[in-house]
Amino acid sequence: MSPLARTRISFLAATIASFTLALLVTAPLGAQDARPDNARSDTANAAVTRLTPIVVTATRTETDAFLVPKPVAVVDAQALRERAAVNAADPFRGLPGLDVTGVGMTQVRPGIRGQRGQRILLLEDGMRLNNSRRQQSFGEIPGIVDVSSLERIEVVKGPASVLYGTDAVGGVVNLITQRPVEEGLHGRAGYRFGSEGDQHRANAALMGRFGAWSFRAAGAFRDGGDYMAPAGSFGRITLGSETRVFDTGTQDHSFDGYLGYDLSSRTHVYVKMERFRADTSGFGYVDPTDYAPQVPFIQILYPEQRFDKLTAGYRAADLGLPFADRVDLVGYVQDNERRLNNNVVVPIGPNAQVDARTFNYTDMRTMGFRAEAAKLLGSRVLLTYGMDLFRDRSENTDSSVTTVTGFGPPRVTTANTPLVPNATYLSTGGFLQGDIQLTERLSTILGGRYQYVRLATAETEGVTDALTRETHETAVGAANLLYRLTRDVTLVGAVGRAFRAPNLVESFFDGLTPEGAAYQVPNPALVPETSLNFDLGARYRGRHLSLEAFWFRNEIRNGIRIAATGDSLNGLPTFWNVNVDRLRFTGVELSADALLPLGFRVGGSYTHLRSRDALNANNPIGDSYADKLVLEAGYRDPGGRWWLGYDLRHNGDRKDSELSGPIGTSPIGTVLPAFTVHSVRGGATVLRHGATTHRLGLAVTNLTNALYAEFGNAGFFRPDARRGVTLSWDVSF
Repeated sequence: MSPLARTRISFLAATIASFTLALLVTAPLGAQDARPDNARSDTANAAVTRLTPIVVTATRTETDAFLVPKPVAVVDAQALRERAAVNAADPFRGLPGLDVTGVGMTQVRPGIRGQRGQRILLLEDGMRLNNSRRQQSFGEIPGIVDVSSLERIEVVKGPASVLYGTDAVGGVVNLITQRPVEEGLHGRAGYRFGSEGDQHRANAALMGRFGAWSFRAAGAFRDGGDYMAPAGSFGRITLGSETRVFDTGTQDHSFDGYLGYDLSSRTHVYVKMERFRADTSGFGYVDPTDYAPQVPFIQILYPEQRFDKLTAGYRAADLGLPFADRVDLVGYVQDNERRLNNNVVVPIGPNAQVDARTFNYTDMRTMGFRAEAAKLLGSRVLLTYGMDLFRDRSENTDSSVTTVTGFGPPRVTTANTPLVPNATYLSTGGFLQGDIQLTERLSTILGGRYQYVRLATAETEGVTDALTRETHETAVGAANLLYRLTRDVTLVGAVGRAFRAPNLVESFFDGLTPEGAAYQVPNPALVPETSLNFDLGARYRGRHLSLEAFWFRNEIRNGIRIAATGDSLNGLPTFWNVNVDRLRFTGVELSADALLPLGFRVGGSYTHLRSRDALNANNPIGDSYADKLVLEAGYRDPGGRWWLGYDLRHNGDRKDSELSGPIGTSPIGTVLPAFTVHSVRGGATVLRHGATTHRLGLAVTNLTNALYAEFGNAGFFRPDARRGVTLSWDVSF
């Protein structure tokens, strides 16, 4: 038996043992009385409440997560506060099927079941944040929405294009912000200090409802420097001492304001304004001279990022109209400006190198609209239907300086031609979904969408090519089934198609690649990626124990990736994006959460993920973990005065990674190495006076000071921080 097989079996055995132990310990407790349908919200049962919240993203209707016919994950405001999360993607590290890529305070992005970047749709309050000017593997940063303004994060694992359109191939991350719901004036303020990078963060919010009016105003400021990685070994890389990870700090601030008015007891109008600014935030890097002087030096830095958004909406409920009981209309305009610098130094021989520096400015202006209605037909059919559209308009300027040394006098080449021409991206679609109660125990959700996408270049200074216009039409559908075997057990089956239309970078990029060693030419003839996903799962929810298990299979066809054209330009090989991939991702997700006597809690999860190229089994494509085991234990004082928790996360090694393929010259080696991370956290309510509550939090992360990199950060080596201490203070009234 291979070491990899033994590792997977040991992971599975440990997980099953944990689940069995939790079941044996808590089964006598669960037999004492019946579990109500809605989870209790008292402090002693906070773990149960966290696992069974009300969610809206998966179905567009408020639904108990236990009864959602597809896999979902939820992180609520309490969990974000107690974790002292740096950004919205931070909690993904410990959740089954989820992952992160990127480092630092702003550039961490989510991953779902081996998908990331533009194959994940990022939403805010149900409206898209993705834009068509990002690179495929990057995606939009959740950091543009302040984490302290979030009520909760909802994740749909698997396709969601029926409800949300393009990009929802791997899943959806919905950042749901706080809204004023209680009468009177309320507020919250907080401060967070992180020892690594000397991070400081302050935030404050004020909200209230007075008669028909409601409002919220909030702001946050962060300032932090670069963190240090610990000494140690990770694969073939060894750091002899603590090493600086450059460009992981930043200074940013955000503000959001909300004003609403109740036209009647059934209708509400609102307007919301948001602003985000960040300076000198980057992808992070370790100086190659610290571990492998022969590898290229790569710095990807955003000297400035600016994001502004204005949203207006109308909501009406309990209408009783022939065509709708509920109507939601939302429109928004946003401006996303960013400056991006790529600095790459490639050794090409003894005392010879290519130094390529590129400077980009992009102004992405987006207008979007969504109209949605729901109608209950009889007592068994809920019909949800609507349309949405958005239009991206990208304006770009680029300049570059390439210097070749080591072959006589330095040769310097400059250019000012935009690598991506000014362009527009228009997407519009209509959807229809029926939630049908077939029997008392059996229900199904059936849906479909038609989508039209148009990409068109515009006149651009320095670009002489003829204007290009491409259109794509796509239809997708989904069918979800939920059977309530008993009051405490549900069975779930789902099948769905999703799609991702090619974006502006993939279709129109024309210029040197970031490392300066090749030339990329445009390919406007690309067609959308499509996927077909299957989920089979079961959930158990008892009074003191929750269990969940899912198997999934997601196959992506016409996947877009870079490939050689076989030609050359100015002595450099040329590449372009092509529809070639047929990628298959299969996996298992298991999780358990048990509430023990006297306020103790244990839980854990296990994820196994397999990625393969269905057209070429010898082409490894994995850039996420193959196995992940998370174990948690904690105590929460029944009176809510203090809590303490410990968590362990183990990512097993991955041999069929991208590093073992054509780019297997990584100094890490051909295997993504395993790592284990331990953390302890705790908090206490130190003062409670009337409606005012003060809380303190303390966390020690990377307790054993291990050198490791999340698998999405391993190829371009960006290790995580050394052991760190986080202190947080929060007051609410």
